[in-house]
Amino acid sequence: MDFSAPQLKSNVRKSFALFSTAPQSAHFVDGEKYLGRLAEVARWSEASGCKGILVYSDNSLIDPWLAAQVVVMSTLRLSPLVAIQPVYMHPYSAAKIVASLSYLHHRNICLNMIAGGFRNDLQALSDPTEHDERYERLKEYTLVIKGLLSSPRPFSFSGRFYSVKDLAMRPVLPRELNPEIYISGSSDAGLAAARYLDAITVEYPTPEENYIDSSSRNRGLRIGILCAPDADQAWQIAHSRFPGDKSGQIKHLLAMKVTDSHWHKQLSGIESQAKERPGVYWLWPFKNYSTFCPYLVGDYEQVSDELLKYMRAGFDTFILDIPVNEADLQHACIVLDMAADKLSHDDEIPSSTNVSALNARAMDATKP
Repeated sequence: MDFSAPQLKSNVRKSFALFSTAPQSAHFVDGEKYLGRLAEVARWSEASGCKGILVYSDNSLIDPWLAAQVVVMSTLRLSPLVAIQPVYMHPYSAAKIVASLSYLHHRNICLNMIAGGFRNDLQALSDPTEHDERYERLKEYTLVIKGLLSSPRPFSFSGRFYSVKDLAMRPVLPRELNPEIYISGSSDAGLAAARYLDAITVEYPTPEENYIDSSSRNRGLRIGILCAPDADQAWQIAHSRFPGDKSGQIKHLLAMKVTDSHWHKQLSGIESQAKERPGVYWLWPFKNYSTFCPYLVGDYEQVSDELLKYMRAGFDTFILDIPVNEADLQHACIVLDMAADKLSHDDEIPSSTNVSALNARAMDATKP
């Protein structure tokens, strides 16, 4: 059961950055169908006001740079947020692709720097580097990329993992197109790398009571959102999409045995939740290996109140899960805008005008 929502325009959305996530090629047998779906999701994301779209990278997927090219050519402004794994290519090659895409399309390319991924993928590539050392490598890797893209002169760098000497980047990247840097990881090593690089952290949230109000920013949240004007309606959609999968549960347990990912273990360590309604924060899809992030499920007020607590803790970037349809993004925008509006009032009850406007949008969301 899905339902449509109107295209949204909001003045409060400027207070946070919103990304969607591109579909994964591993879920498509036919490459042509995947190509069409990728372009379609990119267009939905741009129409919903997203800043960009996350493009996954691992051994089972097509090359993320080719997917990024499809995103750029299918939209006018949307920025690919490309997952970059150092073991896949030299930092000069990554910087060259960023500069080339920006030169061809005058588009910002965002970089999601990842140190891990699936442990089996790294072993297949004969990369035995331990968890914290991978973040040390990632720091150098990112410094080389940033140096090559920002330096007007030949760039030199000498470190433990990478060295370049008098290396010039051509084409030269205009300063306004320098990529934003995101670091995935909730471990101490990951957070330290993000601080060192002045990057935006991408975290996988635990239940909101673990967060406190914070004045710090540059925090990103990886989250799925399924919401509706009525909570029962939202849960009907949630249960129809994620009914439970025994084989998926087995895959999840197997993945836990081989991963050294801090966030993966952290989420898996949270008390197992049943398929039934546990509250707004829902881990059932994650536990069934259906997706790799928690979900918030409920009516608009419930989900926006939950998001408000994350916003108060300093999260101002939200990376949504892969949308099934355009309405997924539009409904998510409604609750994010509601949370941002509440935040702007600094815990005060919104004026009757604001409440009426938000409620009207919520009711309109059920109309075709």
